Amino acid sequence: MALKATIYKALLQVADMDRNYYQDHPLTIARHPSETDERMMVRLLAFALHADAAMAFANGLSADDEPDLWRRDLTGAIQTWIDVGQPDEKLLRKACGRARQVFVYCYGGRADLWWEQASGKLARTNNLTVMKVPPAASLAMAKLARRNMQLQCTIQDGQIWIASDAATVQCELMAMRLPA
Repeated sequence: MALKATIYKALLQVADMDRNYYQDHPLTIARHPSETDERMMVRLLAFALHADAAMAFANGLSADDEPDLWRRDLTGAIQTWIDVGQPDEKLLRKACGRARQVFVYCYGGRADLWWEQASGKLARTNNLTVMKVPPAASLAMAKLARRNMQLQCTIQDGQIWIASDAATVQCELMAMRLPA
């Protein structure tokens, strides 16, 4: 019998001063059985960084041809494709052809090695952004994970703070690749 996803509920309050975006998002997050708290919280961080009424969690780990998050326009065209972790470069090249913007938020100790191996194969893509979440920040965010969460995310001048009632995590992403 296959294991089912674990459902997490989050009330995410986003105050993004860089984009002048202030909104509350009640989210339901399906955590795949093979997904860690760290990966799930990096997905939540990616949502906060791109928060929008049309941003949605996709099937991610459950489907080979879908990202972790995406934003589609009214015609169904993919405007923003977001993957978390170290996705396959073939999938990223395909995503760059399907979406206007593609973002990867890599994390963990092997992120630099993954990018070293994938960067040459992705050199011709002009709509790809790769950001690295520092290991200390992603591990600290994992400790905030609860089945029912209330989180505040504040973004200003590239600095990110994620706070719960128990702790606050500061994060500054490192750009590994910016679009051409």
